[in-house]
Amino acid sequence: MLKKIPLLLVGILLIASFLRLWRLDQVPVSLFGDELDLGYQAYSILKTGRDYSGNFMPLHFQSLAEWRTPLYLYSAVPTVALFGISPLGVRLPAAIFGILGVWIFYSLISELLKGTTGPAGGSSRPMSSLNAAGTRRDSLRPRHPSLPILAALFLAISPWHIQYSRAGFEVTQMLTFFLAGLWFFLRGLKNGKWLPWSAACFALTPWVYSTAKLFMPLFLTALVLIYRKEIFKAGKKWLLWSVVALFLVGSPIAYSTVFGGGTARFSYLSIFTDPTVVPQIGWDRLRDAKVADPDVKFGAQPSLVDRVFHNKLLYWWNMFVRNYLQVFSTQFLFIQGDLNLRHSLNEMGQLYRIDLIFLLAGLAFFIVSPVNGKMKTLIVFWILAAPIPAVLTRDGGMHATRLFFLLPTLIFLIAFGVYGIWLNVSARWKKTVALAIGGVYVLTFILYQHSFWVHYPWESERWWHFGWQEAVKTIKAEENNFDKIIISTAGEPPWIFFAGAYQYPPQKWQENFPFPKTDLPGYGLVSHLDKFYFASPPLKSGIYSLSEFLDEKTLYLANAKEFNVNIIQEPGTLPKNLKLIRAIAYPSGEPAFYLLTLNSQK
Repeated sequence: MLKKIPLLLVGILLIASFLRLWRLDQVPVSLFGDELDLGYQAYSILKTGRDYSGNFMPLHFQSLAEWRTPLYLYSAVPTVALFGISPLGVRLPAAIFGILGVWIFYSLISELLKGTTGPAGGSSRPMSSLNAAGTRRDSLRPRHPSLPILAALFLAISPWHIQYSRAGFEVTQMLTFFLAGLWFFLRGLKNGKWLPWSAACFALTPWVYSTAKLFMPLFLTALVLIYRKEIFKAGKKWLLWSVVALFLVGSPIAYSTVFGGGTARFSYLSIFTDPTVVPQIGWDRLRDAKVADPDVKFGAQPSLVDRVFHNKLLYWWNMFVRNYLQVFSTQFLFIQGDLNLRHSLNEMGQLYRIDLIFLLAGLAFFIVSPVNGKMKTLIVFWILAAPIPAVLTRDGGMHATRLFFLLPTLIFLIAFGVYGIWLNVSARWKKTVALAIGGVYVLTFILYQHSFWVHYPWESERWWHFGWQEAVKTIKAEENNFDKIIISTAGEPPWIFFAGAYQYPPQKWQENFPFPKTDLPGYGLVSHLDKFYFASPPLKSGIYSLSEFLDEKTLYLANAKEFNVNIIQEPGTLPKNLKLIRAIAYPSGEPAFYLLTLNSQK
C-alpha cells in the first residue's frame, strides 16, 4: 500500500494541474480590473523597478484604488516577462501555488497524523473507530496513508480552491505559505532545524494578502500557547534562529502596514467605519423616543435607555455576529456561495453539497477520535479564528477570498468523515461503500465541471470585465489613424484597463501620474495621456447625439450601455453620420463596446 502512495499523489497532482492550467487563458473569460492592475504593476516593476505610481521597489503597491500587498505582484514579474500582461502572465503564479498547495496539504496532514496519540498523559496508540456497539472495527494508524491522500484529492477538486487558482488572486499563494509554515512547525517539534523555516513561511503570509495581517498573530499566539513545552525543548539555537527569521521576514511588512498605507483598505471596508451605522442609531433612538412620546421632535436628545440599547458597540457586535454566522451557513458553504461571480459559480456553494454529510460526520469522528488533544485544540482554534479577519469587514460573512484560511480545515474534516464512515462499515460492505461514495463524488464533480465550462463563461462575462482587452488592442492597432482617442468613463474606471491592455510604457505613465486635465470641447475638464482622453460626452439622444462630439480624426470607445440600440444585432440602427470601426460582443453575444468615429463618406 505504501509503495502505491507516491503514484497516487502524483496522479492527484496531475489532476490538480489539469484543473488549474487547462484553458487558463480562456476561462475565466477575461482579466478583470484587479488582474490588469496587478499585471501592469508587475510590468512596471519589470521595466522600471518602480510601481506605476513611481515608488521604488515598494513594500505596498500604490494602485489607483488601494494599496496592495507585494509578494504576489513580485512573483508575477517573471511570468509577465514571459507572457506579457495576459491571462497566463497574471494567473500562472496563482495556478502554480494552487498546485503546490495540494502537495503541501498532503504533507501537512501526513505530519499531523504522525503525532496522533491517545488522551493526555496516555501512551501513543492508533486512532481507531468504534461501531454503534462501541467495539473497535478498524484502526486509522498514525501513519496511515489514506487520509492524507483523501485530503489532497478533495483539495485538488475543491471548487473553492480551483476558482482562486485560475485567476490572479493572491490567496492560493498565501495559503501555500501558511500550510508550509505549519508543516515545518510540526516537523520542528521533533527536529528544531525546521522551526526557522516555519517562522519564515508564516512571516511571508502577510506579504501576500491582508487577511493574514490579523489572522497570523492570532494563530501564532495560539500555536505558542498550545505547544509551549514542545517549542522550548527544540533547543535555544533553533529558537533564536526562528525569532530572527520571524523578525527579518515579518518586520518590513509590519512596519509598512502600520506606517505605509497598508491599513487603508481595512479602514475603508471595516465594520467600524461603516457610514450607515450612525444614521441607523439615530433613527432607532428616534423610533424608541416616539414610542414613549409621539410628539418628540427629530434631533431631540436621546435618553439614557436609548443610548444603552442603541450605540456603536452593540451595532458593531451585531454586525460581527451576523457575519460570523453567515460563514458557517449552508447558504454560503453549500447552496449559493459568495455572491460575487468572480469568487464562485453561484450555482453551488463554496463546497459540494454532498460535502455537508461528510463534514458533519468528520467533525463527529474528529471530536471522539484519539487524535492528540493539543492537535484537536489547534484545529478547533483554526476553524474558529479563520473567519475573524473577514467578519470584521462589512460583507465579510460570505466573502470567499477573505475566508480562504478556513478552507483547509473544512477539507480535512470532509476527508476525515469519508474515511471514518468507510472504517465503520463491516468488511463485506467496504468496497460497496467506497464505490458509492466515489460514484456520488464523480457525478457531483461532472455537474460542477459542466457548470464551470459551459454556464459560467456566459453568466460571469460582465463580472470579469470582458471586452476591455479587445477594445484597447483595437485602439492600439488604429491609433495612427486618429489625432484623438476618447475612452468612455460611463462604465468601469478606464485608466487601468487602458494601461494594462495597451501595455503603456510605465516610465511615461509615472511621469504623467497623476494625469493632467484639459478642457475638451463638449466634454469639459478631462484627464488625458498623450492623445488618449478619458471622458464621456453628455448624450441627450444616445448614439444619435454622438456625432456632435466627434470628428473624422477622433475615435471614441463607447460602452454599449451608453446607447439604447444593439448595433451588432441591428446594424441598421447605426446613424449614417457615424462609422463603426469595431463592435465587441460578450461571449453571450450581447454588445460590450463600440469603437466609433465620424463617417466622412455619409
